[in-house]
Amino acid sequence: MSRKVALITGASAGLGEQFARCFARDGHDVILVARGAERLEALAQALEKEHGVKAHVLPADLGRPEAPEALFEAVRAKGLVVDFLVNNAGFGSNGPFLDQDVAREAEMVEVNCTALLKLSHLFARPMRERGGGRILNVASTAAFQPGPYMATYFATKAFVVSLSEALAHELQGSGVTVTCYCPGATHTEFALRAGNAKTRLFQRPGVAKASDVAADAFAMMMRGRVLAVHGVLNWLGAVMVRFSPRAAVRALAASLNQQA
Repeated sequence: MSRKVALITGASAGLGEQFARCFARDGHDVILVARGAERLEALAQALEKEHGVKAHVLPADLGRPEAPEALFEAVRAKGLVVDFLVNNAGFGSNGPFLDQDVAREAEMVEVNCTALLKLSHLFARPMRERGGGRILNVASTAAFQPGPYMATYFATKAFVVSLSEALAHELQGSGVTVTCYCPGATHTEFALRAGNAKTRLFQRPGVAKASDVAADAFAMMMRGRVLAVHGVLNWLGAVMVRFSPRAAVRALAASLNQQA
C-alpha cells in the first residue's frame, strides 16, 4: 500500500524542517517546498536515509503570484496525491510601518496570505473529492491583536486564522480537516530575518523550541483540532486580549515588538 504524502512549504529550516521530520518519522512521504534547493536536497537525503521515506524537492518562491498554481501542476506532473498540506511558509518585518519597504510588505502579504489561500483552494478541492485530507495552516499568537512595529505581519496572521476557521466549518462532514496552529515566540531563523531577534518578546524567558512546537502542531492536525495555541501561557494571552481594553492591548504589543 502506498504511503500518504505531505506537502510542506517553508521546509528548508525552522518549523518547516521540523514538520518534515514529523511526517517522515510517522512513515509518510514528503514534498519539500522552499526557495533554497540546496538546503531542501540535504534535508530530503537525510529524511530518506533516516526514515526510509521518499522525499520530493520542489523549489518555489511563493512571493511570486504564479507560484502556487505552478507548484500544484508540478505535483500533478509527478503523479503525487497530497494527503496533508502544511502551509508554513511566511516571514515578517520589524519597525515602524512607514519606514518599511512597501514592496517587501506587499510580498509578505503574498506569501503569508495569498499563497496560503491559493494552495488551500488548489489542494483542498481534490481532497474533498476523495473524501479525505488534512490541512495545517501555521498562524501565530500575533493573530489575536494588532501589532505596532510588526503591523503587516500581525495582520497577515489574523487573516490566516479567520480563513482557516471559516474553511474548517465549510468542510465539516467532508472528511477534510483544517487546523490553524498559533505558536508564540519560537527559536527559528524567522526572528533573525524579521529583525526582531532582539525585541523584548524574544529576550524574555520561555521562547519555545521549534521541535516542540512542530510536534504539538502535528498532533493537533492529526486530531482535527480547528484552532490550537502552543503552550498554556500563550493560550491565556490569546484569551485575555478579548477582555482587555484595545488601547492597552496595542500598547503591550508595541512594547514587546520594540528592541530591548
